[in-house]
Parts: sequence; C-alpha cells; structure tokens
Amino acid sequence: MKPDLFQAPDYYLLDDLLTEEHKLVRDAARAWVKREVSPIIEDYAQRAEFPKQIIKGLGEIGGFGPYIPEEYGGAGLDQISYGLIMQEIERGDSGVRSTSSVQSSLVMYPIWKFGTEEQRMKYLPKLATGEFMGCFGLTEPDYGSNPSGLVTNFKDMGDHYLLNGAKMWISNAPFADIAVVWAKNEEGRIHGLIVERGMEGFSTPETHNKWSLRASATGELIFDNVKVPKENLLPGKSGLGAPMMCLDSARYGIAWGAIGAAMDCYDTALRYAKERVQFDKPIAATQLQQKKLAEMITEITKAQLLTWRLGVLRNEGKATTAQISMAKRNNVDMAINIAREARQMLGGMGITGEYSIMRHSMNLESVITYEGTHDIHLLITGADITGMPAFK
Repeated sequence: MKPDLFQAPDYYLLDDLLTEEHKLVRDAARAWVKREVSPIIEDYAQRAEFPKQIIKGLGEIGGFGPYIPEEYGGAGLDQISYGLIMQEIERGDSGVRSTSSVQSSLVMYPIWKFGTEEQRMKYLPKLATGEFMGCFGLTEPDYGSNPSGLVTNFKDMGDHYLLNGAKMWISNAPFADIAVVWAKNEEGRIHGLIVERGMEGFSTPETHNKWSLRASATGELIFDNVKVPKENLLPGKSGLGAPMMCLDSARYGIAWGAIGAAMDCYDTALRYAKERVQFDKPIAATQLQQKKLAEMITEITKAQLLTWRLGVLRNEGKATTAQISMAKRNNVDMAINIAREARQMLGGMGITGEYSIMRHSMNLESVITYEGTHDIHLLITGADITGMPAFK
C-alpha cells in the first residue's frame, strides 16, 4: 500500500484569498482523505463496492450539508468551505464525493429549503451525521437532459398519496434510507416527496457492471403503488425550478470537486516525472513532459480562480445557474484532459491501480455527463448570452 504523498498545487497563492476557517476546514478534510480514503479506495474500486465504513467520517469532516444551519445538525459553513470539502473528497475519489454531494445538495438542501419545520427536525440532523443516508430521484429511463418530461406521478388518495414510476442512475440508491423524489401530480405539476425505505412497493435495485464510479453505489428507484404520507410532501416550492435549484448547488460542488481530481493527477504526474529516468535523465527534464505539466498547472490555476469567484458570488446570493454551468463544464473538462495527459506521462504504470490516475480518468467520464452533460452546459451558456435557447 503506497503512502499518500499528495501536495496541493497553489501556483497563484490562492490560499491568501481564504479565511483561516476555510483553511482549517480544507486541511481537516485533506488529512481525513489521506488517512481513511487513499489507503482503501483502489481496492474498493476494483471490487466495485462503496466503503460504507467511511460514512461516519464523512459526517465528521462536514461532508454532509456543511452549509446547513447548526440548529438542524449542519456546520453552518459558507459556500467556499463547502466547495473546499468537495475538492478534497474528490481528490480521493469522485464516487465518494458523489455520495457526499448527493447527501448535501440533493437531499438535505431541498428538505432545508422546501420542507416543513417538522421535516427539517426529523431528517436533517440524522442526515448530517450519516445515520440516515439519502438519494435524489429526478432522472428517468427516458428523461435525462429533459427532466420536464418525467412520467413518475402521484395521486391524491384522500389520506395519502399513491406514487408510481421509476428513476435510474441514482447515486446512493442501494443503501439510502430516504429518497427525495420528483413526481407530477394529477395536474402535471412537479413536486418533491420524501420516500422512506420500507414503504411497501418501493425498491432500489443496484446498477452493476460500471466502468466508472466503481466505488460509488448506483441504482434505480422503483415505485409500485407506494403509499406516501401527505406530510412527506415538500411544500415550499413546486415546478421544475425546485429540483433545478438543488442541481445548482450540486453542480457548484462538482466544479470544486473536479479540481481535486485534477490536482491529484497533476501531483502524481509531477512526482513520477521527477523520479522516472529515461535516456540518463528524469523525464521531467524533457521539453514535452514540461509542456504537459506546465499546461496542467495553468488550467488548474484558471479553474481555481473561476471557482473561488463563483464561491464568493454564491455567498453573496448573486451566482446564476448559467455561471454555475460554466464552472461545472469548464472544470470537469479540464480535469478529464489532465487525467488523460497524466496517464500518458506514466506510461504503462498509468493504467495500474498502483496510481490513482486511471481511476480518476474513468470516474470523470461519469462526472462530465451527470448533472448536466458537457453539451447541455454549453447550451445553457449559449442561451444565457444570446437569449435564444437552442435545446429544441
């Protein structure tokens, strides 16, 4: 088992832009990843299994709803702290970060923003510690980039709702205790419902044979005449705008997380290039390898600045959906390109589990697609700057 020697690049001294609290939060998450994730993650990825024993630790470092107010079990941190935690967790593994950001932005966030006080007190403290785990049901077999067409529906049966339909590509589904599910009522209006494991007719079959996010549990949500208590409806907001607000928060976390994956690939490639000798000198002394490394650190630095500024805007309540889309698209694309270049620098060693690069590269193939594909985010920016949506 190789030691985790990661050293974070900070070429433009961005630490000077962070508060002491930001750095303490980040460093705690970084130390936890080095101690609890790095030593085991390759083995779990090879076995395609999520390491459930890390859930408690994720809660302790603020990995679940760090911006949720303390009265509901959260840490009451700001958006930059949230981003830094996501960066450090994804530096360890994108699948682990998926588990964390789904819990934070897609489960806790809608309960906090759209739920009743009773729902907040019932669910949020247990979600914050990981005692409860959650998932988010929006994507369906026939509706991914076009979620407005979803067909999962519920009917008012007087003393309860009757829920029918199916969701797929759902992170955390196989072990989730609750699901925040988006479904249409009889008038076709989209609402959020909290569905609990154990409700009759609710099942969560696991998705197998993935080549990406192998250390993350993915599954389906099946609803066959599920009786959902009326008090489980999220009353604060309806319509597609409600789940889109959740996705804004999650995409923001992804923008930070992708930097972590890129930083890990860059750091691994830099260290390897200094140690690997060919033609009587380290490959780091050759022009082509220096070109690759210089381009990597340049793109990482640009992404760091972009995302820090986005965090400031989020803290001020000014960040737009389109701005978040730009950061998600740019940073994941940046990370996947760095992973590919870093893999080439390691030659044959780059495909082995002795190094993290190939795992990051495979994971990022999912990250570049989920929560808005690479192309959809481009069109969101295009629509924003032209005023002319090109989705149809």
